[in-house]
Amino acid sequence: MLTAVRFDQVWFRYARRARWALEAIDASVQPGDTVVVLGRNGAGKSTLLQLAAGVLTPSRGAVKDRPRIVGWVPERFPADQPFTAGQYLLRMAAVRGLRGRAEVDHWVERLLLTEHVHTRLADLSKGTAQKVGLAQALLVKPGLLVLDEPWEGLDAVARTLVPEIVAEVTAAGGAVLVSDHRGEIAGLTGAVRWTVAAGAMHPERDDTAPDEVVVEVAVRRAEADAAVTKLRADGHRILRVREAAAALQPAVDGDSGADREPDRAGESCSDGRPR
Repeated sequence: MLTAVRFDQVWFRYARRARWALEAIDASVQPGDTVVVLGRNGAGKSTLLQLAAGVLTPSRGAVKDRPRIVGWVPERFPADQPFTAGQYLLRMAAVRGLRGRAEVDHWVERLLLTEHVHTRLADLSKGTAQKVGLAQALLVKPGLLVLDEPWEGLDAVARTLVPEIVAEVTAAGGAVLVSDHRGEIAGLTGAVRWTVAAGAMHPERDDTAPDEVVVEVAVRRAEADAAVTKLRADGHRILRVREAAAALQPAVDGDSGADREPDRAGESCSDGRPR
């Protein structure tokens, strides 16, 4: 069972006599949360994400309860390495303890990298290199996925995949921290906003649900996970998942049930999966 990742009075600066880049950060990232980190250039967004991922170590305080598997995608993928894209992903899979190439092939196909597997990393475009970086972060399902401006250089098709992937990670109980100055994921209902300014961080959760109705939909059991993931990726809230038999009880006294709220409406399942 994953627990919240906690920033416990975290301070950070890049040199002993340098100014503090971040000061007294107290916050937590709950399993299933999407946290969007906002702020101007130079405010400290990337620093905060690197601390979350474990790339940087706090000067004071600590980041606690970081999950065993963290997927980290920096803003600029380090392409100056002596591998092709395929060789790099296979080596990263081995580092993660994977045998064979099933997961590599899955993410190569999904992120449209097939034609680039034999291309040297240094020869890839920025967007393609970014997709290789995203693929390596997802070879093993992460308990925490940290994305620093993941849309930079991506084509239109690839950009649509990022919210889908974020929704899949959170639906599985993982958490996602992502910086986004393009506004491509900040509109997800229920996302947490962390605004970084002047070394401080100000959290804000968007729980508003204007002009909503509840639509009950039955899907085949085998397709439930995919349906939950797709609905979350499209920005919908998952109130709960239940057995279909309870939803198919006949209405009483002519009540069609259309105006009834589902019992426990507004309560989220812990991981969005069928109980």
